[in-house]
Order: sequence, then structure tokens, then C-alpha cells
Amino acid sequence: MDRLLTRLVGVALRLPAARTRRVAVTRDIAVRVRDGVALRTDHYAPDLPDAPTVLVRTPYGRGGPMRLLGRLLAERGQHVVIQSCRGTYGSGGEFAPLVHERDDGLDTLDWLRRQPWWTGVFGMFGASYQGFVQWAVAAEAADELRAMVAVVTASATRDSTYAGESFALDTVLTWAELLQAQTVPWLARQWELKRGQPRLVRALAHLPLAEADRIATGVTVPFFQEWLRHHTPDAEYWRLRCFGDRIDEVRAPVAMVSGWQDIFLPAQLDDYARLRAAGARPRLTVGPWTHGSPGLFVAALREGIDWLDEHLAGRPGSGRAPVRVHVGGTGGGWRDLPDWPPPAVPARWHLHAGGVLDPAVPTATAPDRIRYDPADPTPSLGGPLLVAQRAGAVDNRPVEARPDVLTYTSAPLATPVEVVGPVQAEIHVRSELSHLDVFVRLCDVDRRGRSWNVCDGLVRVTPGRFPTDGSGVVRVPVALWPVAHRFAPGHRLRVQVTGGAHPRWARNPGTGEPLGTAVTLRAGWREILHDPAHLSSVVLPALPTAAE
Repeated sequence: MDRLLTRLVGVALRLPAARTRRVAVTRDIAVRVRDGVALRTDHYAPDLPDAPTVLVRTPYGRGGPMRLLGRLLAERGQHVVIQSCRGTYGSGGEFAPLVHERDDGLDTLDWLRRQPWWTGVFGMFGASYQGFVQWAVAAEAADELRAMVAVVTASATRDSTYAGESFALDTVLTWAELLQAQTVPWLARQWELKRGQPRLVRALAHLPLAEADRIATGVTVPFFQEWLRHHTPDAEYWRLRCFGDRIDEVRAPVAMVSGWQDIFLPAQLDDYARLRAAGARPRLTVGPWTHGSPGLFVAALREGIDWLDEHLAGRPGSGRAPVRVHVGGTGGGWRDLPDWPPPAVPARWHLHAGGVLDPAVPTATAPDRIRYDPADPTPSLGGPLLVAQRAGAVDNRPVEARPDVLTYTSAPLATPVEVVGPVQAEIHVRSELSHLDVFVRLCDVDRRGRSWNVCDGLVRVTPGRFPTDGSGVVRVPVALWPVAHRFAPGHRLRVQVTGGAHPRWARNPGTGEPLGTAVTLRAGWREILHDPAHLSSVVLPALPTAAE
């Protein structure tokens, strides 16, 4: 049955032809690490001589998609070792995110070296947390590590958790609930999903946040509590849980696959830039995907097989460009690039009175004013989320109709505007409260008036973080998600500015209370200034051909 399934999947996904259909599978091997804990491991062995090894370490189990992945890769010429991280799916010990992955990964590599089929060459493959564990050992795996396939993941785990120095509430709490759900019976889980996960929905709206994990899962989740406590940029807690400080020591060729609406995209592109600065030549693919898109799995499998074939087995690769990105919007499509980001012309679009967005510098006008109330927080709608069904581009008109959302819209475009690269905003704010968030979102308004989110970003403002001028105005720089998008003729650009995007980011209570224990909510007005002395704007990386 497994052979038939992998044959059908290989044909359906147009994968390279299998090199063998004879794969011996050994399950539940106990790999003991330095503290005596046994990590349950499956081995897929192809009937081929001198086959290299691919290691996948995961907290999500070794069945289902992992079982399929093991056979697909083994049939294409690799020994495949799939291991459950400690504390998950039969492995001993307690799962503490990111804590044991370096030591457990290196101990597993020592075990591999003692196997009779080991050739001294291996690669690693995996998405999301399966990528974190790759970065945990990559700098110390020496010359035996010949390839990495890092899918929607990054080496700097803290940056995505506290993007803008806020807290990625939806991602972190949803992930905590997902991990706990792996311990409950299958039917009970299906019933909870069918009901729309009401416990998780209640937890996302609950204060204090330190109680949200128990509401969502029925238990206190240690790492959730720790992430609420250790949220400051200088927290020692994260020093041993982030693996980017040694990225310049990684010698293995790295293939990266991500999506424009993925939760880890900015951090993954930072990894790409740091590898390039160290002289490496990673391969980058960014497509029209969210964190859990089916299309992402297909692309990762194709890219991964091609990369592993080339760098583990020495077979000719695809020869494709180092960078391949999908340009969204009408008339977009795939683009091959020599590097990331491509050369672009910074195009500054200024916020104007009357809800206008225009390249011209604004005249002296009164600021726009909104009131943000954390008791009724501005909701998030689409965008980079952990759950694919709620993520991605959606029509933003429902949230734009709220009184706590400002929108600035361009005139219909006479010619296309194609933007590819990092996006920056600069918003000048005067606020009643000294603790606030600034959320900026770029949208594509089509001919029917639908407003589709393209990219966004949020920054948490605290006293002293940014300079304040004599009139109390704070200039807030906001890094939005990177982008590749074509705004078609007749479409309009729109910029949203508001005080939050809940529950994607934890609401700002306006009081400065600690993240986990805050319960007091203070509403307050804020002004967005747009005059010659306060040029609130968004800067888009326009491709030269589109800017002419």
C-alpha cells in the first residue's frame, strides 16, 4: 500500500523518478542521548549501495505526512531517519521548545556515525520547528553536513515571537494548543476542530495572558508562561534558544523555501542575507503561500529533492536561478533573480489629509485622529498566521469600516506598479498615552473596491524607545513584511494605520503593565500627522522597469 501511495504521489506532484521501490522500514528505534533519554526514531533504508542520509527531527509525530516523506526520499536514493523530539510521540523526557535540540541533534549524529550504512554524508530537511532543529546543529555538524532544506523557518526564533517588540499571541497560543492537542484522542480532537475551537477563541480574548494557556488547553504550558515573562530584547533566556549567532560558521549549502504570508518570512530572509554576507550561496524560493499551504508542501518537496540530489548524491541539479519569487497581484507570476533583494527604486507614498495616498509631499494640514480602545481591540484579518485557513490575503473592507482604522488610498493607477523587496513605513504619531502600538498595512484595492492585504507590520512604542519632539510627536519606523506584488492599472494602493491587530498581536493595554499579568485597559486618542514637517509615508521598492 505504501509503495502504491508513493508512486501515485510522485506522479501527481511530478517528482523525479524513483531510483528504487524497495525500502526497508525499521520503526521505534531507541536512540539514547547523553542524559539517557531514548528518542524514538524510524529508519527508511533504500535497497541501494552507498546511499547518503537525510535526517528529519520533529515534534509532530512520525506518521502521516512524515511517513510519506520518508518513503518518497528513500525511493529517490537516501537513507531517511525521522526522529521524534524528546517528550513527543514516544520519545522520553519533556518537550521544552528549543532547549535540547542542539545536544539531542548532535547525539543523534553520533548515533548515525555508528551505523553500518553510514557513508559520512548527510543532509537535513524540514519545515517550521523541523527547521529550528536544523539550525541548532548546523554550525557544529562539520563537513559531514552537505545540505539543508529549511522550509518556513529561521535561526532567530525570538524575532518572530516578539516582532516589533509586541507578542505574536495568535501564533504562540495556537501552537501551544496544537502541541497539547497531540496528547488527546483523535476523535476528541476532531470534535474540537468541528466546533471551531471555542476554548482557543476564548483564550485569545482573555486577560491576563498568563491564564490563556489553561483556558485553551486545560493545563499550564511552561514555555508559554516563560515566553510571557522573558519578553525583553536583552532577556538571557533566549541566548541558548536562538541559533543565528553562528550562522556564518555554517558551511552546508542551504535551500530556503517560504511564502509571502508566512509568519517567519522576515527572519528567514535575514538568514539569507547573513549567509550571503558570509560568502555562502543559498537558494531561495518565496511563493504565494502561508505557513500551512498545501502548495508550500509540494514546492518544498520538489525543491528539497532537487537540492539533496545535487549536494548529497552529486547528481546534476535543476540549474535554476539562485532566487525565485512569485509576484502576486494581477499579471504577476514567477520571477528568476540573481539575488535578494533585487535592485529597486525607493518609491515614497505620502499620507495626506482626506484619506489620500500620493507621491507628492503633503501641504500643511491638520492631523487625523482616532481612538484606540484595548477593550474593543482592532481585529486582525488575514495576513501571516499559523493556521492556513485564516491566513493570507482577504478582503479588508470589514475592518476598514471601523472608526479606529485610518485608510489612505491612491488614485487609480494609470500604469502598473511592481514592488519587490523590503517595505518600510514612517508614521508620525502624537498620543494621549505613552504606551501604544502602531500597525501599518499595505493593501491592493481592485476595480470592484475590494481591499486585499499585501503586507504589514506592527511596532510597540514605549517611553524612550523612539525620540519625541517638542510637541510630543513620535516618529515611528515600521518594518512591514517583505513583498513581491504587482498593482495593476486601474487598481489603487491603500495604507491602513491603526493601534493594533488582535489577536495576531497581543493588544497593548496602554498602561505599561507586564505582558503576562496586564488586566487594566486604557483607551486613548492618537493623532497621525502628515504635513511638511511630519512626512508620514510608506516606501515601496519599485522595480526600475515598473517605475519608468
